[in-house]
Amino acid sequence: MRVSSQRTVLVADAAIAILAERGMRGLTHRAVDEVAGLPPGSTSNHARTRAALLELTLARLAEREEAVFAAAATQSAAVPPVVSPDADEMADLLARAVHAAVTEHRETTIARYELALEATRRPELRKTYDGMGRRFREQAAAMLAAAGSPDPVRRGRRLVAYVEGLLFDAVVGAGGVPPVEDLKAAFRDLLRVVTSV
Repeated sequence: MRVSSQRTVLVADAAIAILAERGMRGLTHRAVDEVAGLPPGSTSNHARTRAALLELTLARLAEREEAVFAAAATQSAAVPPVVSPDADEMADLLARAVHAAVTEHRETTIARYELALEATRRPELRKTYDGMGRRFREQAAAMLAAAGSPDPVRRGRRLVAYVEGLLFDAVVGAGGVPPVEDLKAAFRDLLRVVTSV
């Protein structure tokens, strides 16, 4: 599902802001209308039910997270990661993406955690959430395959789990925001393991 119209993006972005600030309980159609500056009832035109609103929000969240990764790729020495198998460039790309996710895109990351927890209780949302996660695991596997990993699928899952742990620790744990250089060093160490025979 892609978020297509400007109004739909506005609705979904307002929902993400609400999730980050107020949590799942604060997410209502009325609250989205207010935060988005829309007339009452507007959100219902784009997402009639709560389930539809959650699906729309999750789709927009995936777009925003992919944009963070793409922006990190343009800032690092790496071109799209599947093309560039150099471990240092991959470490730089991953470090920049993680750092951006826990600093300037913190709202998006917090909203994803809210949706992840909700997906454990809603099978229809779980399916969408798992599909989103599958895309990121496939990208990790492709990056590791290009770097010569002997088992890119299994090790790609480990890489994603590692990233998830770093994000969680930095956003809701006690770890704080690690400097980009520390993240690069951590990813270089990990990439040596996941790309070796």
